[in-house]
Amino acid sequence: MRQATAGVDLGGTKIQAVIMSSGIVVGQSRHQTPKTDAADVIAEIVASIRSALDTAGMEPSALRAVAIGTPGSVEVTTGHVSNARNVPGFVHDVALGPTVGAAFPGTPVIVDNDVRAAVMGEFRRGAGRRFNNLLGVFVGTGVGGGLILKGELHHGRGNTGEIGHTTVKPGGRRCGCTRLGCLEAYAGRLSIEQTARHRIEKGQKTKLFDIMQRKGRDRVTSSVIADALEQNDHLTIELIDEAVEALGLALANAQNLLDLEAIIVGGGLGDRLGDPFVRRVEQAMARNLRFPESPPEVLGTELRDLSGAVGATVLIEERLIEERLIEERLIEERLIEERLTEERLIEERLIGEGNTEEQA
Repeated sequence: MRQATAGVDLGGTKIQAVIMSSGIVVGQSRHQTPKTDAADVIAEIVASIRSALDTAGMEPSALRAVAIGTPGSVEVTTGHVSNARNVPGFVHDVALGPTVGAAFPGTPVIVDNDVRAAVMGEFRRGAGRRFNNLLGVFVGTGVGGGLILKGELHHGRGNTGEIGHTTVKPGGRRCGCTRLGCLEAYAGRLSIEQTARHRIEKGQKTKLFDIMQRKGRDRVTSSVIADALEQNDHLTIELIDEAVEALGLALANAQNLLDLEAIIVGGGLGDRLGDPFVRRVEQAMARNLRFPESPPEVLGTELRDLSGAVGATVLIEERLIEERLIEERLIEERLIEERLTEERLIEERLIGEGNTEEQA
């Protein structure tokens, strides 16, 4: 019996998978994102789902559906992805949904934006349950956002929530998207690492890369940054100060425009640095609000690093419900049409019988 759904959160550093049954996480796994190409990344996604199924004690035949949240531009109807510069091989078109689907025959696979999925996870099952209008900002390898308006995920024309590519400093640092001064160029983990390397070349000192090596990492992860902050590394402190100011400005601009009830700050870096980081971002935002006496609630995530994967299952569950409702409506419309046809035939027969009696 197909009783479970699989949710996958694909990031530039890690792939998080969960198995959900009756609204509960019954299995999960975390794999590193390969640094090679799209084929290896997709193979690791499939492996992460299988690992999560193993921890749940389930076979693939138990899956009703698979949902994947991914960075980049997503074609929801086809499951194709592109422009995900933080994921190896995902800059150009990748048939993510169809390729993962081939590994799980008979199981539908949907693909959506990773941050939209995470926002839905927090909105339905996490810190956002109390609100109808909120913004989720997830600070990880990059910076992304998702918007809930009037209790619904807002898609716009397909690119809603790209707060990481709003400008916080005209002519500033170059972002991975090639533009200058984006929020992601100051607050994204990858940009923080690149800026740190650039400043080392200019003579600044840091413990950041020594910590990375001691932890056996091949990149500056969120935990590496957290450890460097705990050791009062001056360059790391400087870079996080810049990230906080950039986030505060971007969030204030969003609030001034939308007058939201709440803003949720999460992602790999946001979750790892925790509430002190969230409170600093809140203070930086407050300095730039038009109406500081009426701020939004600024919250950390409740689901933490499971926000994206759990949110992906929320998206697939809601889509399955929507498809079932459409199917039920079509069945109802067909039954109504059949009944009307039957009544019309009865009426025509009665009229014909009446005419025959009159002729007799």
